[in-house]
Amino acid sequence: MAESAIEWTEQTWNPIVGCSVVSPGCTNCYAMKMAARLERMGQHRYRGLTRPSKAGAVWTGEMRLVEEALTLPLRRRKPTTWFVNSMSDLFHEGVPDEWIDRVFAVMALCPQHTFQVLTKRAARMRAYLTRGPEGDKQDVRNHIAWVEVAAVLNNVAPTWGSEPINGPWRSRGIQACTKWPLPNVWLGVSAEDQRRADERVPDLLATPAAVRFVSAEPLLGPIDLRKFMWPVHGWWKGPHSSYAEAKAAGAECGLKRQALVGAWCTFLDWVIVGGESGPGARPMHPDWARQIRDACAAAGAAFHFKQHGAWVSTAGWYSDHPVSLPIRTWTGTEWTDDGRYADREWVALVGKKAAGRLLDGVEHNGFPEVRHG
Repeated sequence: MAESAIEWTEQTWNPIVGCSVVSPGCTNCYAMKMAARLERMGQHRYRGLTRPSKAGAVWTGEMRLVEEALTLPLRRRKPTTWFVNSMSDLFHEGVPDEWIDRVFAVMALCPQHTFQVLTKRAARMRAYLTRGPEGDKQDVRNHIAWVEVAAVLNNVAPTWGSEPINGPWRSRGIQACTKWPLPNVWLGVSAEDQRRADERVPDLLATPAAVRFVSAEPLLGPIDLRKFMWPVHGWWKGPHSSYAEAKAAGAECGLKRQALVGAWCTFLDWVIVGGESGPGARPMHPDWARQIRDACAAAGAAFHFKQHGAWVSTAGWYSDHPVSLPIRTWTGTEWTDDGRYADREWVALVGKKAAGRLLDGVEHNGFPEVRHG
């Protein structure tokens, strides 16, 4: 367990460590560098997870289950928001289903906590969480409820104050699993550009989750998320131009905004945006963040602006590095890039602290509604 400096969470929980590079957003991965540093400091759980290269430490692809870390949330009574596997990816291809089962069992046993699971392997996340009965296995929901929860309880015997884990906790964990998706587990995907958003967000939306979110960090190019938000292009036929307008008019009927277009439609609840920081950081055009901010406002989704990163707009007072925003046109079915570029905004390399968190003078700390069982 570690207190987190990440603005959108409280604690990091790493029952699994290790990863591998899968897309451009991984190039300057902070976890990759941190794993190498922790190994040098003598933390054996990180031994062999990275290798040196000309560009610095790089993941080897080896994955490791950290048994002593697995049950940490069970020992914390205070309701806490946990970022799951900040040093890995829960749905990495090298992680066996059995490890994922155990992580979900612990989350089911801790309904007082909120768990944020972020992945770049959205297809595997969808496949795992929608798995039906197969072979001699139950569907994933019943497997976690009746097999994995019992296994966790039988293998560990910590206490929560005076309350034994094998007493009331057993029924509490089983009850949590009867609600599906788990109401305290939020699922998200990383998307650094439009290609990765188009690849990963549809799988996220097709996965059962109490809250669905996108982390657009590091934001390396413009992303149009409107087709994944309310109203969905071509589906919404009502008279209202935004979620806020429909809600004010009483069109929401007390239900989630999905009810406005049909129970089969799902949408993003939350978007986190951040520029890249650290050595070799790539610049983020401020308009890329503004586009997402405005889309969230129109859709009623929470928006969190984490940072500009190492680069910040110079607003015309000196020049250092230009970043151009492609002009995109909506054809009615898709966005096209016509080869032209919008205003070339100059940005300067000033470092994360100097660049700050203000977007057009405003600090955005949007957070989705916490839903506990």
